[in-house]
Amino acid sequence: MGDPTGVGAEVIAGVWGEQGIHGLGELLVIGAAETMERACRLRGLPAGVVKRLGDEAAFGEASPDCVPVFEPPELRGQTDPLPGEVAYQAIRHAAQMCLAGECDAVVTGPISKANLQAAGHDYPGHTELLAELCGVDDFAMMLYLPPGDTTRCPHGLGVVHTTLHTSLRSVFDQLTTAGIAAKCRLADTALRRFGAQRPRVAVAALNPHGGEDGLFGDEEIQLIRPAVEQAASDGLNVTGPWPVDTLMGRAAAGEFDAVVAMYHDQGHIALKLLGMHAAVNVTLGLPIVRTSVAHGTAPDLAWKGVAETDGMIAALRAASQLAGSSEREQSGAPTPD
Repeated sequence: MGDPTGVGAEVIAGVWGEQGIHGLGELLVIGAAETMERACRLRGLPAGVVKRLGDEAAFGEASPDCVPVFEPPELRGQTDPLPGEVAYQAIRHAAQMCLAGECDAVVTGPISKANLQAAGHDYPGHTELLAELCGVDDFAMMLYLPPGDTTRCPHGLGVVHTTLHTSLRSVFDQLTTAGIAAKCRLADTALRRFGAQRPRVAVAALNPHGGEDGLFGDEEIQLIRPAVEQAASDGLNVTGPWPVDTLMGRAAAGEFDAVVAMYHDQGHIALKLLGMHAAVNVTLGLPIVRTSVAHGTAPDLAWKGVAETDGMIAALRAASQLAGSSEREQSGAPTPD
């Protein structure tokens, strides 16, 4: 559900009545039941549409007329739990269910990093929290734009971030050749699951004009180009480093399937300009499928009944597609191109 002070619950309520989303899979909401009831009233869903589940998170009951909500036991009996605690417990239980094979994918609403910290959970975001819950060290955030009017990429466009939730000053210290090459591998794997047989991965430069052969910085020469060469030697279809001021335009025009960005805003701003509410946040490297809306909690819009719902629909569709891809991989069936 995400942070209860944000738009997460109401975007779920806003899409719930659409018959199409129920064809994507069996749905279950995890979070505070009272918050979900309030969101459903706000969005005009019938009274009594929310069904509070007991000690077991049960699938198979969801329909346009029924929203099954599993409230983590840690939240029950609390009259006013901290918003960050509600978000944390929902994420934790959803991840545990997926790891246990009780569900096939997790779709998350937005959270407030400040509220998460205020509740005593020291994580900079969903990505790092889920990585710890799943016990993985090699992971990344990818913003994914499905095929559509804003991109000519036949399988959509993914932007994978080498560094993520950190200060801009820290980026230069955190970048390594091994780290960049690892993100190239994650990008390749992710776009294969979205249907690309040999993904074309473009690696972004860090400095203006790609560093101008060391004139504006030597990170391209010392770190990024060796990473590209290493990834290419491993058999990946990877090129770069490319100057960023033209890279995303080329990618949107269909020249690349994925871009590896060096830091958060380098990737986020460009992709969100292409399609803010069509974009999906996908966590790479996890043993589970996790997608999310690409927008934040939007507290200025929350509980006014005006929150955009397209992002939640896109996240649900991507999760269903990735879960199906995962099942095909496990069964050995070919992935359709």
